[in-house]
Amino acid sequence: MADTIYISQLVSGKDPVEALRALAGQFPGEIVFSTSFGWEDQVISHMIFANHIPIKVFTLETGRLFPETYYVWNRTMEIYGQPIHAYYPDNNRLEHMVNAKGPNSFYESVDNRKECCAIRKIEPLHRALAGNQCWITGIRAEQSPNREDMSNVEWDEGNQLIKFHPVFNFSLDDVKAYIKQYNIPYNTLHDKGFPSIGCLPCTRAVQPGEDFRAGRWWWEDQSKKECGLHAAVTLNDLKE
Repeated sequence: MADTIYISQLVSGKDPVEALRALAGQFPGEIVFSTSFGWEDQVISHMIFANHIPIKVFTLETGRLFPETYYVWNRTMEIYGQPIHAYYPDNNRLEHMVNAKGPNSFYESVDNRKECCAIRKIEPLHRALAGNQCWITGIRAEQSPNREDMSNVEWDEGNQLIKFHPVFNFSLDDVKAYIKQYNIPYNTLHDKGFPSIGCLPCTRAVQPGEDFRAGRWWWEDQSKKECGLHAAVTLNDLKE
């Protein structure tokens, strides 16, 4: 297990770019960043690519993304000239689920939705993280109540690695200002009331006064607004 106290000290007092450089030096060839091409992730991709920090960038290609997301993905590769590695769901698992339950089973129950997330996101994530020691994410403290008590450095028990959130203390205004300052491409759905963008069937715009994540899995109870990517989920938890 990597020492979270040591890593916390390593990044303490550093701006996000300096912290990412320090971590890339600490974990050469064993550090990755997961992007879903939202505001925060585009900021971090810019930090990595524009400053030539040796961190592998990957995304989870669920097969159900918005057209706008694919545009940002392609545009980001064009601008920075760097690869963004795609991880797809396991063919057999996905085919079994869709054949048995149909393409939109996630609307029918929380268990079905979690099964879909497990197949399309969590299992590919485990493959993407395998062999690495540090995972960079775009989590911010104000995104949801259960993230406010987190730290910018964590030990991920399920994946057995360190997690670092470089924009953890950024406000949404900070993120937008950074994007404007560096002319970073971003998903235009954000301008249409989508603060959090996932799969197309599971994401809608947020109405005035609604919670930040109200647009994700809106048909479910408000307390279940996570897909499991940032929970201590192991491969044994995935449905066969």
